[in-house]
Amino acid sequence: MAPTTTRTAGNRILVVGATGRFAGLVVPELVGRGAIVRALVRDQSNTGLAQSLGAAEIAVGDLRDRQSLDVALQGINGVFPLGPAFAPDETAMGVAMVEASVRAGVRKFVFSSVIQPTNTRLKNHAAKIPVEDALYSSTLEYTILHPANFMQNLRSAWPAIVEHGVFSEPFPKTTRLARVDYRDVAEVAAIALTEDRLAYATLELCADGRHNREEIAAMMASASGHPIEAGEISFHDWAAPARTKYTEQQLGLLAKVHEHYAAVGLGGNSLSLRAALGREPRSLRAFIEELATAATARPHLQA
Repeated sequence: MAPTTTRTAGNRILVVGATGRFAGLVVPELVGRGAIVRALVRDQSNTGLAQSLGAAEIAVGDLRDRQSLDVALQGINGVFPLGPAFAPDETAMGVAMVEASVRAGVRKFVFSSVIQPTNTRLKNHAAKIPVEDALYSSTLEYTILHPANFMQNLRSAWPAIVEHGVFSEPFPKTTRLARVDYRDVAEVAAIALTEDRLAYATLELCADGRHNREEIAAMMASASGHPIEAGEISFHDWAAPARTKYTEQQLGLLAKVHEHYAAVGLGGNSLSLRAALGREPRSLRAFIEELATAATARPHLQA
């Protein structure tokens, strides 16, 4: 199906996953820099959401369908693909998008990979390696992003954390993790797709600090005005809400990630993110304060 168009000139960027929690953050960043965003959606019913985020064009297609990719990429200058998490054919879909971009004569390709993709103990990390290799071996002007654990993953748990006064994750409370606000990742992606200074860069993207859960619980208590302590929980209980979204195989991959965290935590350095943004990265404390402020304001907005 040919893309539906509302404008006809300028720097066109195809965003895959534009209606999702994370790629959806890239769309307004691109629009704010004057780009025309074409959203690739699997279902026409997602058109309204993509347009509300700022997408000017819609292409209906599938990462597993070569012909639909070729149509979606017509007239495109840059690509930002973010496929479904823990998909069993993640590698194949990523390589297919690289190959389709080359066929279409795309110039820029920004790949949101994962921190430490060469950690082959984690299959979902290692699944990114062939995609990166395909980019390094292509004629595309690539930028590869290695973001740490996303701060946004705390958002859905926030109401229960405040209600019960406990912040639990399925690894020891003393484990230290590198994290990043995905809004900063989205900004770096938009810079790379609309400017030239990040061309051919591979960037580790982390906020300052590797906070453990005891430190994070203290931040949460301070921001919310409620006592919150660091708790412990099994992976089985922690993952229960996700069992309707993921297969047992996918949950097994996620369990391996948390086993790795339990053993060694997650390292990361903020230097390259600071340099790419030209400012300080958003902090975990600031993110938590935003969560608390939004939760406090919500009842007033609904009144």
